[in-house]
Amino acid sequence: MSFPNIAIIGAGPVGCTLARLLHQKLPPSATITIFEADTSPNYRSQGGTLDLHTATGLAALEEAGLTDKFLKHARYDGESLKITDKDLKVYIRIKATESPEGAGDHLGGRRPEIDRSALRELLVESLPEGWIRWGWKLKKVLPTKDNGAPRDHQLVFTVTEAEQDGMAAVTRTETVSGFDLIVGADGGWSKVRSGALSSTKPCFSGIVAHELRLYEAEKTAPQVCEMVNRGSVFAHSDGQRASLQQMGDGTLYVMVCYRVENESSLLDKAGCKFDATNLEETKAALLERLHDWHPLVREAVSKCSGYTTPRSLMMLPVGFSWPHRAGFTLIGDAAHLMTPFAGEGVNVGMEDALRLSRAIAAAVKSENGVEMLDREVAAFEADVCVRAGSYARLTDELRQAWFFTENSPKAVLPKMAKAHAQFHAPTLLKPFVGVLAAGYGYYKARNPN
Repeated sequence: MSFPNIAIIGAGPVGCTLARLLHQKLPPSATITIFEADTSPNYRSQGGTLDLHTATGLAALEEAGLTDKFLKHARYDGESLKITDKDLKVYIRIKATESPEGAGDHLGGRRPEIDRSALRELLVESLPEGWIRWGWKLKKVLPTKDNGAPRDHQLVFTVTEAEQDGMAAVTRTETVSGFDLIVGADGGWSKVRSGALSSTKPCFSGIVAHELRLYEAEKTAPQVCEMVNRGSVFAHSDGQRASLQQMGDGTLYVMVCYRVENESSLLDKAGCKFDATNLEETKAALLERLHDWHPLVREAVSKCSGYTTPRSLMMLPVGFSWPHRAGFTLIGDAAHLMTPFAGEGVNVGMEDALRLSRAIAAAVKSENGVEMLDREVAAFEADVCVRAGSYARLTDELRQAWFFTENSPKAVLPKMAKAHAQFHAPTLLKPFVGVLAAGYGYYKARNPN
């Protein structure tokens, strides 16, 4: 039998990054299979846009040999960023650069933007045909008992064959086994995690979000588009944020987040007071909530069309880890689900993929591949729990600062500046850098642009 035989659950950006890296690093005798619940690579909306960071997401694409293809989709003008209050008074302004060679204003290096759907398409199309089994939704995991061999672990799938030529979709159950390693890249509600590694579940962050889209923004809302300036605007008031982000096709991605007492206030119409899946009801409710915000923010919401997606923002506990179990591991949101307020989730997940691919490749090159694979994966897990834990703490600091601090954004800026600066500073310099950054944030709060 081939070695290694690896199953990756989930064909999102993180799972596909791992597959691409393994394709680059492993010999032809290796077998890689990705199981994905979507029935086809339709590149449905993957949310809005994201920025990839030099040391994490961009490093993974570089090692995967995909930098040139990424640059065809990357928007370096998308680095433009404004942090404002509800009246659009600018407190922080980060200018875009025109090319990959520019230094950029961001801590931690360059942060070019790419639409989530474009990133997924780029990664999927970089894989050999047949590697992804579309329509395979993991139903449950049946681990071996008493520390049995990894190849005896079983995966039970609900398999859906897409509709063709007017024929209805066909669904069946399939059970597969024989894998040296099963990688859970299956998101925050990972079946791999819950079925084999941990009973810990995501918890509600206290924040809900409504995603909307303003199509052909230059035509339908030119003043809004000019204000966004092909980048991102994050407008804040106490416990609320309105985000406006330029996407590659000219759409503005609009997301309104706010603090609530419990999750049911969004999911239950009786608690929410409106149908959060209905665009017109959602727009009316948001415009009422934003009644005293700047007219351009309200215009952006009012001119959105198509559909809306409500989200309860969930997170795994900060510092989450899991016991090592031979034949299983986790990457991405399955390992460290975070809220989006530090912009690190996908980047950390892609770094997971990079480091796990190196661990697997090292094991394959060794004399005792099976034993070394288990050792390398265990070492990877020890690293990811520490590394991702630091990002999770940063993200949670920012969540609490932005949504649970009064007088936002003015009172938040010193906390934000300190958190970011200390995160990127060398250990010995963190206290000193933190004081300087907090002072800078205090100055910007009182001297907006």
